[in-house]
Amino acid sequence: MTQALAHRWRFFRAGGFDQVQLETPADLAALRGLDQKLWASLACPVNNLELDRRMLEYIDLNKDGRIRAPEILDVVDWTLARLADPAVLFQPGPLQLASLTDDAEGTRLRLAAQRLLSLLGRADGDSLTPADTANLAQLFPPHEANGDGLVPASLTDDATLKAAIADIIACLGAQTDRSGEPAIGVEQIAAFFDQARQMHAWHARAAEQGLDVFGEGTVAAVEALSAVRDKVDDYFTRVAMAEFDPRAAALMNAREEELVRLASLSLADAGEVAGLPLAAVQQGDHLPLSKGLNPAWQDAIAAFCQRVVVPVYGELDSLSREQWQHLLTLCGNYLAWQAEAPKPAIAEVLSRGRILELVEQGIETRLLALVEQDKAVAEAAGGLVDLDKLIRLRHGLIELLRNFVSFQSFYARQDKAVFQAGVLYIDGKSCDLVVEVGDVEAHAKVAAASDCFLLYCACTRRGEPVRGKEALNIVVAVTAGSEGDLQAGRHGLFYDRAGNDWDATVVKVVQNAISIREAFWSPYRRVSKLVSDQVQKLAASRDADMVNKAAAKVGETGAAPAATPAPAFDIAKFAGIFAAIGLAVGALGTALAAVVTGILSLVWWQIPLLFLCVLLAISGPAMLLAWFKLRRRSLGPILDGNGWAVNAQARISIPFGTALTQMAELPKGSDRALRDPYANKPVVWPWIIALLLALGLGYYAWSNGVFSPEPEAPAEAAAPVQDAG
Repeated sequence: MTQALAHRWRFFRAGGFDQVQLETPADLAALRGLDQKLWASLACPVNNLELDRRMLEYIDLNKDGRIRAPEILDVVDWTLARLADPAVLFQPGPLQLASLTDDAEGTRLRLAAQRLLSLLGRADGDSLTPADTANLAQLFPPHEANGDGLVPASLTDDATLKAAIADIIACLGAQTDRSGEPAIGVEQIAAFFDQARQMHAWHARAAEQGLDVFGEGTVAAVEALSAVRDKVDDYFTRVAMAEFDPRAAALMNAREEELVRLASLSLADAGEVAGLPLAAVQQGDHLPLSKGLNPAWQDAIAAFCQRVVVPVYGELDSLSREQWQHLLTLCGNYLAWQAEAPKPAIAEVLSRGRILELVEQGIETRLLALVEQDKAVAEAAGGLVDLDKLIRLRHGLIELLRNFVSFQSFYARQDKAVFQAGVLYIDGKSCDLVVEVGDVEAHAKVAAASDCFLLYCACTRRGEPVRGKEALNIVVAVTAGSEGDLQAGRHGLFYDRAGNDWDATVVKVVQNAISIREAFWSPYRRVSKLVSDQVQKLAASRDADMVNKAAAKVGETGAAPAATPAPAFDIAKFAGIFAAIGLAVGALGTALAAVVTGILSLVWWQIPLLFLCVLLAISGPAMLLAWFKLRRRSLGPILDGNGWAVNAQARISIPFGTALTQMAELPKGSDRALRDPYANKPVVWPWIIALLLALGLGYYAWSNGVFSPEPEAPAEAAAPVQDAG
């Protein structure tokens, strides 16, 4: 607090609030003591900012995609602690090695810088720029450990480990190593092998229960047993019935009538025989597996023997009831085990055998050892990382502060603010307040509180991606001029900060006042539009009626109706019509005459005031409402909709709005031909009618003595004076 009181801050007023000026190293050193209620914003997203993305990632320590005030303070302190003369932050140019401090941290950075300069082939160099560290593969070769705890496949020569890393990346995705290569870390290794061990333990239970006796043919064995299960159970039940009652032995075999019926048929198709018992009951409690079987089931029994009996008992001529029950139990346990099969996500990518192989080969331990090998050089590699961080902060920290602690860059109008994405050209205007957005609808709900006229545009650049994107959404504030034809569907051209052009299409409009001038004319435009729409509707209705009547007459193809005599001319009816028209014209003329008489009765200088009052009565409410809204226009909701935490009003005044939106102007000294050969020809007859109407009203007023001076009142006669005598 003592430091805060000792430091003399300088503020400037813009946007309706006081903003701190950051101009000296002393301002940066005292920033932690500045009340955060005076900051322009308290948080901002990492995305959609025109700043070095790697610098922003360095500042975002918790990697949540947002930068907050405490992280700003920490990075300012970190930077000041490593520069002998922090004034270089306010000056353009590369990072000079002489600018580093002479303490242990500065010496460490200087050694890392000399190593980097040697890699760049500039061993005698004394300065570095962000371009020197742009290629991370040059700083951190993929085949060398770099201390970030991530291992790409190129870090090892072991083909087994290379394949394992590729498999894990295929299942769980990749992180980006400092070298720029796809890599995996401890978290991915642990997550992968947790799932793999579940699969391995499940298979181990099968071996313990002897369920792997069928090997790779287990599924086929279960299917073969299931195919004959009912028929074999039926056979052993019939044998049991014969043992229970000898009289049932003859009944448990095929009936004689059925055999007689089958004898008269062609048995080429074994389907007719399939319903008979599997074997004769006289075979006893041993089911024959080769001879004495129902012909319709011989193939199924043969498959059962080959896939089930032989793997367990070897070659047999018959199968006892106990052996059959054992096989049922074995397959039942298999089905229960199969039902308990885990379903890890990695099994959707890798085969079951490959997963078991990775566990049994001890790949997890070898990968973790590779991670530890990479971390062993973390301290040495950290020097290069810190050097890259300092180089980027030396170039971008002040710009970030002047768009975070204050909005100096935005209101100074010397450089664009970091949140300004470029310029949109549309409807004869160029708009500078353009912000890239993600979700248009979500942003519009928040940004509507800005009281700005907003255009949301979908921008595309097909076949020519910029930073990996061929499409993006922007919101544009139109702060000057008129609404014109700005509506959904209009097209424009968007230039990003790098000068790349994008096709822009308006997809949403948030309507608000743009200027007081437009508000003045808005009532007349609305009335004009209303009258025009009504006239067009009336004309369309009359046209439709005429077409329908003509079509009805053309469609009358039957016999012509008997001719009806034309109605006689009713003079009384038409006299009434003419009288009504005359009364209407007279009333209108009287009203106009009264208006003209009232106007002409005024003193000449009162007539302009009358017209001014009429205009204000019509346009005044719209202008007053627009004036209030224009005074409330704010940048805050536009940024808040993008994830900012704006801490002030950040108003957009009328003069400042005029600077943000430029109108089309002809270059100075240009020649201009005023004659348009294709212009619509002027319509004269409305003016002639208006002139005749004015002359008629004037004559009416003159004939009624409107222009004649009023006669003076006669002087009162003097009272006779009585004689005193």
